[in-house]
Amino acid sequence: ATSFTICSRAMKVVAINGSTKPNGNTARMLRQVLAVLEKEGIETEIINIGSRMFHTCIGCATCKNREGNLCVFNDDPINEIFPKLVEADGILLGSPTHFADVTPAMKAFIDRCGFMARQGGDLLRRKVGAAVVAVRRGGSIHAFDTMNHFFSIGQMIVPNSIYWNMSFGMAPGEVENDEEGCETMRVLGENMAWLLQKINA
Repeated sequence: ATSFTICSRAMKVVAINGSTKPNGNTARMLRQVLAVLEKEGIETEIINIGSRMFHTCIGCATCKNREGNLCVFNDDPINEIFPKLVEADGILLGSPTHFADVTPAMKAFIDRCGFMARQGGDLLRRKVGAAVVAVRRGGSIHAFDTMNHFFSIGQMIVPNSIYWNMSFGMAPGEVENDEEGCETMRVLGENMAWLLQKINA
């Protein structure tokens, strides 16, 4: 097993679960990655957004002049979640594959939080970001790309694994039978921990 020297300051990774199922395949994949981070002393939190209702971004840019660059819409969870992203050292996104892309909740999250961060001067810059995708059969690469675009335009740093970060399964728990997928999640956790340690040394 790989061991890392973690910096004295406590680090935290926030995981966003775009699935409607808080214990479904996407959540299980996220937990596989987070378990490795926790073993290295990194604090973690999962936020389930899949069943929540979100406004789509209307591009009004009101967030540019609001305290904390918060959104003009106050009646959904985005303004509660966004400060956690700003405070975190790493962000882990997860989504099942819906019509070869992320879920509507994850897309709204990306559009809103991405715009808010940019209006604040790239508030997520140089944080560590990674994405995982649960898929029954096909379409996962497009969903994976969608989440990685959120990281790249925000000047975030993306660790990789031994394969693209996906696992196969349909019924809840089936991803745990995908041995290569499980190994991909484990190595992703190791590489994310290593990168966090290097950045925060």
